[in-house]
Amino acid sequence: MVSGAIVLKGLSPKLVIADTETGALYGRWPVKDGTEFAVEFVHSVNQSPVREVFQVRGGRIVPVAAVFSSFGAGMQTDLGEGEELIREEDGTMRIVGFTRSFESLAYIVGTVSDHTLYIHDERISLRDRCGKNAHITVRVQ
Repeated sequence: MVSGAIVLKGLSPKLVIADTETGALYGRWPVKDGTEFAVEFVHSVNQSPVREVFQVRGGRIVPVAAVFSSFGAGMQTDLGEGEELIREEDGTMRIVGFTRSFESLAYIVGTVSDHTLYIHDERISLRDRCGKNAHITVRVQ
C-alpha cells in the first residue's frame, strides 16, 4: 500500500446531472471508461432534432457524434481539424472526429420540446426529471 493513499473500494464514477445554480441532484448513473450516452433535443432555432453522442473517457466527457437532419441557423457548418461530415442513407447527417473533451456540459431543458437523456438502454425525459427551463450541468463525478 502506498503511504498516504486512500483507497475507496466499490466507488465507481457516475454521470451526474445537477442544477447549475443550486447543485441539486437530478440523477446519477454508474459509468466507466467507454460508456456512451446521448442527449437529444429539438434545436430551438433550426426546429429539427439533434442528438449529441458522448463517451466517458478518463473522467471527462468526449463528443463522439452530432447527428441531425438539416442545416440551418445555429447548426454547426464549419468542421474543425479532424472532423468529418457523413451523410447517412436515411438523410441524416453525422459529424464525427471531435478531438476535444469537457469536464461538464451545460443545457437549458426545453419548455416546448423536451431534452432526452439516453444511457444504459434508458430513455429519460429531462423535462420530467428536472423541470422546464431548468439550467443543468452534466458531469462525471
